[in-house]
Amino acid sequence: MPAFQHRIGVQTYQFDSLATLLARASPERSGDHLAGVAAQSAQERVAAQMALADLPLTQFLQEAIVPYETDEVTRLIIDGHDAAAFTPVASLTVGGLRDWLLSDTADSDTLRALAPGLTPEMVAAVSKLMRNQDLILVARKCQVQTRFRSTIGLPGRLSTRLQPNHPTDDPAGIAASVLDGLLYGSGDAVIGINPATDNVPQVMRLLQMLDAVIAQYEIPTQSCVLTHVTNTLQAIERGASVDLVFQSIGGTEATNRSFGIDLALLAEAREAALSLQRGRVFDDDGQRGGHVMYFETGQGSALSANAHHGCDQQTIEARAYAVARRFKPLLVNSVVGFIGPEYLFDGKQIIRAGLEDHFCAKLLGLPMGCDICYTNHAEADQDDMDVLLTLLGVAGVTFIMGIPGSDDVMLNYQTTSFHDALYARRVLGLQPAPEFEAWLQRMGVFDPRRPNQLADAMPAGFAHLLPPP
Repeated sequence: MPAFQHRIGVQTYQFDSLATLLARASPERSGDHLAGVAAQSAQERVAAQMALADLPLTQFLQEAIVPYETDEVTRLIIDGHDAAAFTPVASLTVGGLRDWLLSDTADSDTLRALAPGLTPEMVAAVSKLMRNQDLILVARKCQVQTRFRSTIGLPGRLSTRLQPNHPTDDPAGIAASVLDGLLYGSGDAVIGINPATDNVPQVMRLLQMLDAVIAQYEIPTQSCVLTHVTNTLQAIERGASVDLVFQSIGGTEATNRSFGIDLALLAEAREAALSLQRGRVFDDDGQRGGHVMYFETGQGSALSANAHHGCDQQTIEARAYAVARRFKPLLVNSVVGFIGPEYLFDGKQIIRAGLEDHFCAKLLGLPMGCDICYTNHAEADQDDMDVLLTLLGVAGVTFIMGIPGSDDVMLNYQTTSFHDALYARRVLGLQPAPEFEAWLQRMGVFDPRRPNQLADAMPAGFAHLLPPP
């Protein structure tokens, strides 16, 4: 007998496992068709969603979609589940959880307390029953704050990663991009470089350069070179100025193995970064900023590594957030359209995936941002990204990317620009992180009399960096 079924008219649809049910209920995307797990028709998708709506949440604690015995991410999810935090929703079905999340009962404090009691599969399941506006409404109620030198995720704030990538890691080119971003008010989440030459000596040179800029101008932000975690560990051992440890992560042990990592290695890296004690000591409580990890994820990474275990890509993506949650990161973001149209075919699929990822991560208690992006061979354009940027801004996204001209000339993909971030802040009435906002005003980048308004002239503190007219 099938484990799950639902009847529509004269036809009964059967789903032989929880993984199959979740996959068939997932909104359409090219990656699930590539994996052979997608619903074969809109009617089958609706049948799966109806069956999923009636499923008790406790089922997710009884049936693992990736085997417990062979997958350390599954063991992390099951063994780390907080039964006490789960109690308020333990009697609900997936559909009941959707209704409860949309109710006024589920306010910010309630959702914060609930987060440890939810598993990634639960939040992935409920997201499959939600319209885009539902994903936005609930995510907006989830408030997650983290800090290192700046405070990320406060209500009414939108932070940015200043991404000054250069195809040859040229210091002058990187410096020009950093200056450009700072003059637009970008960089409060992190100044983060993807190195073109990824080896330890080059990583150390880039870290030294960023540290010197931050120190010279007393910028309340943090730096990161997005290299493999083992390179960062070696850089720390050699005395490098490491603020944040970066790593791409996935939702299965096999995916993470394809990245050359496991949970133990991430734990080692976090402890090494904490030992440096480079975070700011905050006046309000006297505590040092201790969120030292920066993770990136993306729907389709498990499938591209042949490590998806027959599951849909959105559910596996949500499982990556359990890995992130374990290590208390400062920042997490889904690089939503970066992997390509094989996984998210067009603008519609990218927009839906970005809203799902943000919703699922925030509900699990993560400081979630999004690299609102697409590759040049996807059926998407900058108008689609404007829509997703605006929707995520309404949903309370923690941070977005800031790249010169929205075109990353090193990674060769299209994302959001410094100007896009300024647009989002202005149209939605959002501010940078408070410490960074005060710095922008003090340096004369922002006019202190007009929130989010750029000063009329080049700030005096930076004028010497440009050649005379």
